[in-house]
Amino acid sequence: MKSELSLIGKYDVPAPRYTSYPTVPYWESDPTREEWISSIRNRIQPVGSSLALYLHIPFCETLCSFCGCNTSITKNHSVEEPYVESLLTEYSNYLKAVPELGKRELRELHLGGGSPTYLSEKNLESILKPILSALTIAESPEFSIEVDPRRTRLTQLDLLKDFGFKRISLGVQDFDSEVQRLVNRIQPYELTAGITEGARKLGYNSVNFDLIYGLPKQTSKSIEETIQKTLALRPDRIAFYSYAHVPWIKAAQRLFTEEDLPKGAEKRELYEIGREMFINAGYKEIGMDHFALSDDSLYLASVDGTLHRNFMGYTTRTTDLLLGLGVSAISDTWDCFYQNEKILKKYQRRISEDGHALLRGHKLNEEDLRQRALILALSTTGSAALPEEIFEDVKLYLATMEDDNLIEWKGKTLTITEAGKPFLRNVCTGLDLRLRRKSPEAKVFSQSI
Repeated sequence: MKSELSLIGKYDVPAPRYTSYPTVPYWESDPTREEWISSIRNRIQPVGSSLALYLHIPFCETLCSFCGCNTSITKNHSVEEPYVESLLTEYSNYLKAVPELGKRELRELHLGGGSPTYLSEKNLESILKPILSALTIAESPEFSIEVDPRRTRLTQLDLLKDFGFKRISLGVQDFDSEVQRLVNRIQPYELTAGITEGARKLGYNSVNFDLIYGLPKQTSKSIEETIQKTLALRPDRIAFYSYAHVPWIKAAQRLFTEEDLPKGAEKRELYEIGREMFINAGYKEIGMDHFALSDDSLYLASVDGTLHRNFMGYTTRTTDLLLGLGVSAISDTWDCFYQNEKILKKYQRRISEDGHALLRGHKLNEEDLRQRALILALSTTGSAALPEEIFEDVKLYLATMEDDNLIEWKGKTLTITEAGKPFLRNVCTGLDLRLRRKSPEAKVFSQSI
């Protein structure tokens, strides 16, 4: 096998995270509103169909310079109520167009952002009460929320608990004070510890930390200290993401220079330090970027074959419909994607005028559906059985990775080896036929390592 350093140099190329296929830069054939509504209706028509709901809350009081999410930065909380009104109007219009929505089981609900706890307790209730009262709730649903510990109150978490929330994801990124200064996110360890412990006392049974490696001025020593502090709080899940440096998309990332960023082998070492520390502490590696304790539902889903991946990331359940509400939110009926307007004022205006706010979407063809299923299998189980018509082509494309012992073949079944797990995104590109046919003229993805 090649040296670790040469593998990093070889495979540290732009690659998608594959929360969808086709990936967003390769979407085409936008659905009309009528086609989109028809796709929803067809998907959930069968009795027993299920849905997941994603609510995007874009607001943050300050801008974190590493962030690649769709956000609206303001300390003026008067924006809350108009946004809540727009989101509920969008939801109401879906119910009118597809009454079956209210009769199908809601298995998952996720609040993301931005910072969902930017909203007051009153406005959190104003969103959740009408939405949940109009739906049929599954027996054991998974309700989760992303929180910024700097902007979260235990009274908010107590309210959410009463609505059935049991899982919480804390934005942490790094505990080093200099790294925090450079990414404009000053967040003392004690603050993160307080929210973690407070959530557990309230009954939240799954706590996730989001950490990032590759941030400016991170070193092997600083990442080790961050992970030691993380392990002291023993979150049930850890998302350990590679920093996605895309300043041509997110201008705030120009607040520090590329000279501040660890690269290549140096960056890879940060990941290896973290991975080894997590595994030694009893965490199990799951798919891309994730680790979980052996009694957490995410790991159990990976063992029993029910692990799923969608625009919300890894999840323990598969649903027939993912319905996204709010600015920039993405919905998925399996054979059709639909994304809302990404600019807040445009989203609100279009919801007010038209009831929907389509920015772009994609209707999947037969090849897309086949490749989507294969990439999903590879990213959730580590293997995929290829059909005859693409086997030779994919095998040839991945021949170098086979030589490097990152993958292996058993007949026509592609399997990622233990050494290949960190290169999962690279392996998936072998199944990404749209990417392979039309290499982008400019960078559109972050580096894979």
